[in-house]
Amino acid sequence: MAEIQPVRAWRYNAELSQRIDDYVSPLFDVVSQKQRETLYRNPLNSIHLSVPRPGPDPSGEALRRLTDWEQSGVLRQDALPGIYAYYQYFRLPGSPQEFVRKGFMCHIRAYDWGENVVLRHENTLPAAVNDRAELLARTQFQTSATHGLYRDDSHELERYLDEAILDPLCQTEEDYQGARDVLAVIQDARVIRRFQQLLAERQIILADGHHRYEGSLAYRQARMAAEPANTGAEPWHFHLMYLTNAASNDLRILPTHRLLLELPGGLTDAEFLARLEPYFVVTPKEDAGDLPDIIAGKPWAFGLYLSGQPYKLRLRPEVHEQLSWDTTPEVKQLDLTVLHYFVLERALGIVGPDAQRQWPGVTYVRNFPECLQRVDRGEARAALITNEVTMQEVERVCHSGAVMPPKSTFFYPKTLGGLLFTSIRDTEPVGLLG
Repeated sequence: MAEIQPVRAWRYNAELSQRIDDYVSPLFDVVSQKQRETLYRNPLNSIHLSVPRPGPDPSGEALRRLTDWEQSGVLRQDALPGIYAYYQYFRLPGSPQEFVRKGFMCHIRAYDWGENVVLRHENTLPAAVNDRAELLARTQFQTSATHGLYRDDSHELERYLDEAILDPLCQTEEDYQGARDVLAVIQDARVIRRFQQLLAERQIILADGHHRYEGSLAYRQARMAAEPANTGAEPWHFHLMYLTNAASNDLRILPTHRLLLELPGGLTDAEFLARLEPYFVVTPKEDAGDLPDIIAGKPWAFGLYLSGQPYKLRLRPEVHEQLSWDTTPEVKQLDLTVLHYFVLERALGIVGPDAQRQWPGVTYVRNFPECLQRVDRGEARAALITNEVTMQEVERVCHSGAVMPPKSTFFYPKTLGGLLFTSIRDTEPVGLLG
């Protein structure tokens, strides 16, 4: 199945690594414009490589800066190949419990989707893929790892990771999410081979970073077309990935709520509720703040906040068979599929997944209080509150060969850019273990 390789990572030099908080950055698809502008003010922040400032030639500017950082010693390449343990210590909002997500970064062969080794659970936007592919082609440098999931119920690799993390290379005090990030390295060839052997028996589910992964695929396909005599061992066949165990109790997926910025056709609140009635039991509630608790653990249940009034929506079980989208039974069982079909399509008339992805009347918000506030401020007509997707649901959908509705998963916390980088230049050796 999955072929992984150790890497000789490029990292900030020893002095800068002691202040790594100053140089890490959020991933390109979650960093806000305000965060970008703040980070751009630091001339050595990793944002300059991962999300170069817009201009006539942003990819060229990233390459110029990368070359300067390498030549001046801002970045240095580790002398030995390794697999890099990466732990994130975090708490969920309102909970005192500390979790730790354990994983490791390495190179993985960039498998086409049809090879059924790396599995996706969402579709991508071509413009974002092209942007990532262009940056990769110019720099031949991977600036942030995508997040992949393998399943190992025996948790065999964690003991090696736990040992390595006791001797960290660098760590943040607290990142922008409130998490503490710790990086270490495993350079024992025997241990690395065991990682390779275990992953060789596994499929990988792509949790986060579909656009970056497809950017690597696009670049690899272009190089293969230009070099038909390639051996398959060239560095550009590989992609930087952060791998975590899907069997871990500390793997967290947060819900993403739907905010309706408008109701199509000038629907009134009463008309919207009337359109929901054939499909849902609609129950008014007293306190909007209770909506997440009211729907927690209940299938096909949602919170609705409309003009200051909270409601619980529960699908009438007998109508589920009306869900006629051409997809797998695993997808049809999802809460979010039910929501998108019976609310967006049946009640609001936005017909089909493609039309819903393009409809400007819906936006996606992860912060529950923000949903209520934006409705109260008149910035949105209604908020639809959802439960989180489970890891088991993600696995079932991926193995069915289908994809989820947009913005179904939010794996938390997000990984950081800037802890390490990897090169896929032609001069970079692959394998490295002899």
